[in-house]
Amino acid sequence: MSSTNPSKALRDVFGLDNRPPRLAESALVLVDFQNTYRTGVMALEGADEALAAAARLLERARAAGIPVVHVINDSGENTPYDIRAHIGSISDEVAPRDGEPVVVKGLPDSFQATDLEKTLTGLGFAPGCDKDLVLAGFMTHMCVQFTAQGAVNHGYRPTVVAEATATRSLTAPNGAVVPAAALQAAALTTITDRFGPVVPTVDGLPA
Repeated sequence: MSSTNPSKALRDVFGLDNRPPRLAESALVLVDFQNTYRTGVMALEGADEALAAAARLLERARAAGIPVVHVINDSGENTPYDIRAHIGSISDEVAPRDGEPVVVKGLPDSFQATDLEKTLTGLGFAPGCDKDLVLAGFMTHMCVQFTAQGAVNHGYRPTVVAEATATRSLTAPNGAVVPAAALQAAALTTITDRFGPVVPTVDGLPA
């Protein structure tokens, strides 16, 4: 099929609502905004810009008084994801405030083998067709995408804020380099195909 004639998205095939939710009626889940993605082997292209966008999103969420949950990946001591060290800590720009829960995970899906659903339920966001989650974080093609899928699997409606996400260039199975921008676009497209809307900017999310 020609690239000028794309296939119909699965969400459109299934008749799902593609309108982004109002932030005031959602819960915000920030995924893996850890220092490891700003320097060294796991540094992401556009990480600082994405963090700045996430800080604005977090400011809006706090002003709206909605639930905010931080998710952080822990792969153990002496790894880039060591949450006991500065490298694995949440970046200062989006650091949790008192009362904002932090959920620790070990897999790309923030719902898998974690207390995320229990935590959201305790904040008044039990799974349901009217429960919207706004997602942002690192990396777009990995933990953001799989958390969006996990949200759907658990009965939530996720929306991703694109400018508050980032990823990195990788090598494809055929040896070609997939630029970060291409991987970013592919991941966001995968999300919009089935899991939920993608809002390009923080300001594009309705109040």
